[in-house]
Amino acid sequence: MKNNRKLAAEWFEKGDDDEKSIGAILKENGAPSTACFLSQQMAEKYLKGYLVYQNKEVPKTHDLVMLFNLVKKIDLTFIKFQESVEILNRYYIITRYPADFPQGFSRDVAKEAFEITQAIKGFIFNKVFSK
Repeated sequence: MKNNRKLAAEWFEKGDDDEKSIGAILKENGAPSTACFLSQQMAEKYLKGYLVYQNKEVPKTHDLVMLFNLVKKIDLTFIKFQESVEILNRYYIITRYPADFPQGFSRDVAKEAFEITQAIKGFIFNKVFSK
């Protein structure tokens, strides 16, 4: 593995930045929709980091389902996150346009999105750093 460990670490670091921001939003009672958006972004960066780590090409997309399907081809054990990824994938667009999520975003929804993303992060870290 030439530079893919270093590049994967850079993706993970960007994801960690999102994680810090989500933590601050939840702690300070910030905007739940922003926490949901950043959770989607964090998951995206971890999935991309995993692809890079596996020496795969990373498509320029924000579609978590597409990224997840690529990751699943590498390691089928990711399948347990299928539903979670579909939930997070919604938050890329609907957090940006008010009419797309008419019931609004609650703190509970934001916490759930963050917990999902942290589980994905932990799973990927186990795959990458436990070797």
